[in-house]
Amino acid sequence: MRSPPLATLEALFLDAGNTLIGMDLDLVCELLARHGVAATPDAVARAEAAARPRLSRLLATGLSSEARDTFAFHVANTLARLGVPEARRMQVVLELARDMKAVGTRRLWSRVLPGVPQALAELHAAGIKLAVVSNSDGTVEEGLERLGLRAPLDAVLDSTRVGVEKPDPRIFARALEVVGSLPARTAHVGDLFAVDVLGARAAGLHGVLVDPYGDWCDEPCATTRDVPTLARELLAARASSSR
Repeated sequence: MRSPPLATLEALFLDAGNTLIGMDLDLVCELLARHGVAATPDAVARAEAAARPRLSRLLATGLSSEARDTFAFHVANTLARLGVPEARRMQVVLELARDMKAVGTRRLWSRVLPGVPQALAELHAAGIKLAVVSNSDGTVEEGLERLGLRAPLDAVLDSTRVGVEKPDPRIFARALEVVGSLPARTAHVGDLFAVDVLGARAAGLHGVLVDPYGDWCDEPCATTRDVPTLARELLAARASSSR
């Protein structure tokens, strides 16, 4: 799929989870061990990423990404990717989902993804407008502040505070209004096709899917391994076009 016109972008909207920040994988492994599931952080990261396409297909039916059943569904599919047998998986999934929710969003989602701080700083320095557009529980801005990621951002839009969540185009329209960018010159980057890419397209933005392992080969959209990779490509395209 053709990439967005990087050299002409004036703004970049970013999902938070699995785009700028990730789960504390050591903590997740501790919670899994409580329920008799042994796994390494790398294995959990790989399994969770591989489970995202199925989650996206569920969300395409209109279910909220913040619903309890959605979270349990994703946990169950991640356990399946870890090789946990179905009979055993069904015994632990609800308790595990409950434990992960009890930890709280800020504690669970407390790992800054590699290279993200530098990428955001370089994009900000180059004059790219940056906004986080996230389906969350009202805590995402505070979490980004605590992790040192808030300063380079022009805005943070949390679905709970805005009152509408992706893929509804209204949350993207609000972000465009806040940062003062045009849809055709703005791209949104996130980890779920049905939520991030289709939502962005509905608002007239370019959509870019975070796909670190190549799990989304069936979806017609631009992909990137991670935000630092996209930032390097964007800045290189702008530098080349200015020569």
